Amino acid sequence: MKRESILVCGTGIVGLATALALARAGFSVSLAGPAADIPAAAVDVYCPRVYALSPASRQFLESLGVWQSLDGARITAVDSMEVFGDSGGQVMLHAWQGMEPALAWIVEASALERILRQAVRLGGVAWHDGKIAHIEQGVVSTAVGQLPPADLVVGADGAASPVREAFGIGCRSHPYGDVGLVAHLTAEYPHQHAALQWFTGDSVLALLPMPDTRAGSQVSMVWSMPESDADQLRALPPATQAAAIANRLAAATGGRLGGLTPRTPLLGFPLFRDESGLVATGAALVGDAAHRVHPLAGQGLNLGLADARALADVLAAKEAWRGVGDLRVLRRYRRLRAEALLSMRLATDGLYRLFALPGAPPAWLRNIGMQMVDRLPMVKRHLIAQASGRRDYSNH
Repeated sequence: MKRESILVCGTGIVGLATALALARAGFSVSLAGPAADIPAAAVDVYCPRVYALSPASRQFLESLGVWQSLDGARITAVDSMEVFGDSGGQVMLHAWQGMEPALAWIVEASALERILRQAVRLGGVAWHDGKIAHIEQGVVSTAVGQLPPADLVVGADGAASPVREAFGIGCRSHPYGDVGLVAHLTAEYPHQHAALQWFTGDSVLALLPMPDTRAGSQVSMVWSMPESDADQLRALPPATQAAAIANRLAAATGGRLGGLTPRTPLLGFPLFRDESGLVATGAALVGDAAHRVHPLAGQGLNLGLADARALADVLAAKEAWRGVGDLRVLRRYRRLRAEALLSMRLATDGLYRLFALPGAPPAWLRNIGMQMVDRLPMVKRHLIAQASGRRDYSNH
């Protein structure tokens, strides 16, 4: 009996993880997308994009045999998180409060991609190298030519998803008008495996712990700020830019980690909130093709990996007489993801809007609220449980 075929469009982390999970579930899986080489890791040189992987994401990657192959020396556990409001509010979370080994692990995007690429090739997944050129009536073509038809096309092809457009899956997109600036920094004081976050009213600054370098303690900066402010910083000459960033960081952090010096170029990306219908007959979306949220919670990739696991679980559990492209089956995937996606969207968008409210009364209320949360262990445990992603996976 011929196995049902699934074509995953998109060869980023979520696309690779989806293809691997589906292949492990027994489906005939192929990938479509670029397969450019990823340079080997070098001492004291780190990928500019890093992710905070939740305990649930780590568990999923372990089940795929991926986590075990990562270089542990380049991964940093987040043992605690300190969140600072704009008028004295503060919340401190520790992994032990949620009975977790860590709140998250900071991993380079390039490291994940490198290991996932090896895993899908060893797993027998066919790879059609080349950018998606055209999709019509479910048939996908790359620059090389038309691909064999598949029973299900999975869109893991990013926020401007050709799969989503070709299958007519609706998407609502809302620009925040902000830009996320990222860079790695050398810190004067050790980070002690703590993730730090500041809400300043018009921006959100996060510093994530990373492995030390020969220059000292290292953190990764993710700073979302109004587009006009980000454009001004990015337009400065390198030396002036580095000094301006150091000065702004000192003001925002109050010297929490001492002096902070940029050690990589400043990169930026516009911020959006997207939500889509996720499925259509013969198609399903995962990752950024399906949704985007504000990065203040650092959950974007975790949501995408949860998509990959949920889709593989739903398809593996379907009735034998239903096909993988059957809309009734794919709607189960959409239902399974609905609560987690809505909760994350409301939480991130709500926090963003709460701290963007001007004036003294809103500032007083939100900072008093933070102080109350910091005194309630049960609330902290709930926050840690939500951030860990284990509730998201518990329904699978």
